[in-house]
Amino acid sequence: MARRNAKKILVILSEYGYWGEELVGPLHHFDQRGYQVDFATPTGKRAHALPPSMDPEYIDPPLGRSVTSEEVARLTRRLDDSDRLDDPIDISAWLPERPYTSDDDYLRKLEAYHRALSVVEQELEAYDALLLVGGSGPIVDLGNNERVHELILAFLRADKPIAAECYGVTALAFARDWEDRASIISGKHITGHCKEYDYKAGTGFLGTDFVMGPPPYPLEYILRDATGPDGRYIGNFGKETSVIVDYPFITGRSTPDSYLTGEKIVEVLEDGLRRYGW
Repeated sequence: MARRNAKKILVILSEYGYWGEELVGPLHHFDQRGYQVDFATPTGKRAHALPPSMDPEYIDPPLGRSVTSEEVARLTRRLDDSDRLDDPIDISAWLPERPYTSDDDYLRKLEAYHRALSVVEQELEAYDALLLVGGSGPIVDLGNNERVHELILAFLRADKPIAAECYGVTALAFARDWEDRASIISGKHITGHCKEYDYKAGTGFLGTDFVMGPPPYPLEYILRDATGPDGRYIGNFGKETSVIVDYPFITGRSTPDSYLTGEKIVEVLEDGLRRYGW
């Protein structure tokens, strides 16, 4: 049960599979604090954990070892079997879609689009932070999702914490003001899935039979370019964990960073943490 006047977190999940620990880890810290958590997915479909993230015997190819403990596998299965993730917020119904410039009556439609966005921004006042959970699924439906970008931009304008893990960090790189097209993480210190951790084969997506080779993009390169000359991508390859706080952004590199990411989100909200890991 949420405590009185508890913080409220909006968590965005992919409909093509999230990595179990990357949700279980932050939720552990949110639940300990009695935070209220609302879940959202791109079209309102229920999110599910990727099967390898519930299998402690699955060997992660780049690391050459299991990345899922028996305890995390159990917690992920319990969450996946529960009704907690049922009936997520439908982002496609919540946020408007920007019209094409080729649409008839484009100017009026654009004005209506911005009016609808202002309503959403008022509704977001109830939330204290945003979290985008990682896994392979976000490659498909979060990274280049304009509605997700608008949510991120709304939290940014409200000066509220924005957290992302693993491939969920991609959406931060691509969230940009429509006028100048500059990434919102330009000049910031950010971590995310480093090149050494990318699969050479076997990147899969829940709900499909499609399994590809490496991911369709190297996230590290995108983040290096997006942070620009005044910021920095920090991979921390060779170190067990990599979590970076450069307010308002909290970013976690991959699965082993999940619990630490949740811990730092809480410290940002409760203790005013503004910088960590660089």
